[in-house]
Amino acid sequence: MMTLSSLTNSHRPKKKRHRVGRGMGSKCGKTCGRGSKGDMARCGYKTRPGHEGGQIPLYKKSPTRGFSNSRFKNNVFAVNLEMLEKLYVDGETVSLKTLQEKGFAPRRILGGLKILSRGDLKKKITIQASFFSKETEEKLKKNGISFQHVPVRNN
Repeated sequence: MMTLSSLTNSHRPKKKRHRVGRGMGSKCGKTCGRGSKGDMARCGYKTRPGHEGGQIPLYKKSPTRGFSNSRFKNNVFAVNLEMLEKLYVDGETVSLKTLQEKGFAPRRILGGLKILSRGDLKKKITIQASFFSKETEEKLKKNGISFQHVPVRNN
């Protein structure tokens, strides 16, 4: 009869636990595999992020002042011609203000409106934007759609 105590592990051999600090013959005596001296040889050692063990850490060596181009970043809201075809009907005026009223553009845009050339625009609408791509200007001239450059207003 088979009992629970008679079962053996037949799939893999049981790995022997490595006992540290049991003399020089055990290959892990004296310093117990921790090396000699230093924080990592001590009891209760935990690694702290950024700690470099007596050396000045990198975050203290890096400069705290300097130039960042983010102050001068110009956020331009870009719209393709195919989107204008969907949003507007004949005779309407496309501007940043009308795009915001339709809920398509965010409220605060400092860099102005740019019209990009993807898609085709068949409707006769007036476009007022700060920037146009070269291909867009060519398409609008070819289709006879009026457009004008509006300077960027700074809030």
